[in-house]
Amino acid sequence: MKIFAHRGASGTYPENTQSAIKAAVEIDVDGIEVDVQSCVDDYMIIHDTWLDRTTNGRGKVNKLNCEQIQQFDAGNGEFVPTLAQLIDWVDNKTLINLELKHTFSLDKFVAHIEASVAANKLSRDNLLVSSFDHHQLMWLKQQLPWVKIGALTASIPINYAEFAQRLHAFSIHIDKNFINHEFVADAKQRGLEVYAYTVDKQEDIELMLEYGVDGIFTNYPCNTKMLLSSL
Repeated sequence: MKIFAHRGASGTYPENTQSAIKAAVEIDVDGIEVDVQSCVDDYMIIHDTWLDRTTNGRGKVNKLNCEQIQQFDAGNGEFVPTLAQLIDWVDNKTLINLELKHTFSLDKFVAHIEASVAANKLSRDNLLVSSFDHHQLMWLKQQLPWVKIGALTASIPINYAEFAQRLHAFSIHIDKNFINHEFVADAKQRGLEVYAYTVDKQEDIELMLEYGVDGIFTNYPCNTKMLLSSL
C-alpha cells in the first residue's frame, strides 16, 4: 500500500512548509500531497483560502501577492512556499500530488507545469493533480492529456466510481469515513487506483488494508510506514 505524506509530514512539522516536505522526501514516501491556492501573481502551497489558521497573517490568499504572503510566519519561522519552490525541494525524488483548492488562471498553471517538465525539474510520472472541482480536472485533462488526475470525493455516490472514470481519472481519492468494499471493487473494475484520506491510526490503516485500497494519505508518514511494516 502506497504512503502519501499529507501536506508533507504535517503531523510533525508545520503543514505545507519546507520542513514538512523535506522530511517526507527523506523517509522515501511514495508521494507528497500538498494544496495549491492562487494568489495575485503566483501559486502558493497552502490549504485554506484564508491565511489565519496556518500563518500569523490575515486576509484571503487570492487578495495578496506572493511577496506579501511570504512575509508571514507559517510556523517555526517558515514561510508559505510557491509551487516553483515546492518542485525544487522535492527535486523529482517522489511523486507530487497537487490538490487544486481555490486555484484560478489554470492556463498559467498548465504553462508552469509544462515548463517544469521541459526543464527536467518534474517528470510526468511524478505528477498527480487532484481536486474536488471536477470541472477543473476535466479542463486540465483536455489541456494536458498525459497528466494523471485524481478525483476527490467525500461521499459514496450512487454509481460508485463512475464519475471518476468519466473524467478519465487515474485515481479516486476518498474520505476514509465514506468507503466500503463495494466502492473499492467498483473503482478497481474501472481501472482506477483508490487512495484514502486522512489515515493515521492503526485501526484505520488495518481497515484500509482490508478494503484493499492502493494508498493512504497520512499526517505521520514515518510512523505509518513503521505500522504498515509490522502488519
